[in-house]
Amino acid sequence: MPLVPPPRPAASPAADIPPTSMLTANQPEWSVGELAGALKRTLEDAFGHVRLRGEISGYRGQHGSGHAYFSLKDGQARIDAVVWKGVFGRLRQKPQEGLEVVATGRITTFAGKSSYQIVVESLEPAGLGAWMALLEERKKLLTAEGLFAPEHKRAIPYLPRVVGVVTSPTGAVIRDILHRLEDRFPRPVLVWPVRVQGDGAAEEVAAAIRGFNTLAPDGPLPRPDVLIVARGGGSIEDLWAFNEECVVRAAFESAIPLISAVGHETDTTLIDYVSDRRAPTPTGAAEMAVPVRADLIATVAELSARAVG
Repeated sequence: MPLVPPPRPAASPAADIPPTSMLTANQPEWSVGELAGALKRTLEDAFGHVRLRGEISGYRGQHGSGHAYFSLKDGQARIDAVVWKGVFGRLRQKPQEGLEVVATGRITTFAGKSSYQIVVESLEPAGLGAWMALLEERKKLLTAEGLFAPEHKRAIPYLPRVVGVVTSPTGAVIRDILHRLEDRFPRPVLVWPVRVQGDGAAEEVAAAIRGFNTLAPDGPLPRPDVLIVARGGGSIEDLWAFNEECVVRAAFESAIPLISAVGHETDTTLIDYVSDRRAPTPTGAAEMAVPVRADLIATVAELSARAVG
């Protein structure tokens, strides 16, 4: 009878795992610099440009170099942020301590510190609450300077020779204004076309107001006797160009009486506080700018009849 060897006892799972020294011997060896460089490439390639929402913390103004440093935080984490000097001056929204923002920029790392940060390229308030808080603070500052004081308001001329309009050259707003002026009392109209929303819109509006003021009364383009600054309705973000300080200051400095007509009746922007008159709509601005020709003719006829009688 053949002999059968006894069964071997089952090996324990640990018996199949090679010693630690054998595992580590098979792993590639990195230098610290090589690993830091690989992590940098992985992180920056994986994320690149991001939009990051958080509250600005630790902002103390621009550094002596012109750069700005702060952090973005929420209830769970904090990320360092930097705005380079060349970008800071172009920011539509400047950093402000405690303001909740959406920052757009690039994620970069510092291998020497094993840290990362966002290099900010643009900032905007996050949510309606942040926009309103920023608006109220700016309103308080400009009010304290006296820009909205009633004594600075001027009367709108009864019958302007020329009407200047600052608005988009396309869309319903300019058509409504021109149509209403034609209906009431046709007057020569100069339109200074501008963007009324987005990057650069505020600067264009401010430049248009100042541009009209530089025209000579008897020049090739006659200087308007009244200005209308107008755009249609929209969200607070859409109308934000008319809350920018450069627009408010240009309106305040205007030697030509100015009517603001931004948004719908319930919309309010800072240009409304500094303008000489606020119209509820662009059509309403045209009605403020000129009288009704038929009514004026009737009044003159009645006065003439009385004089004859």
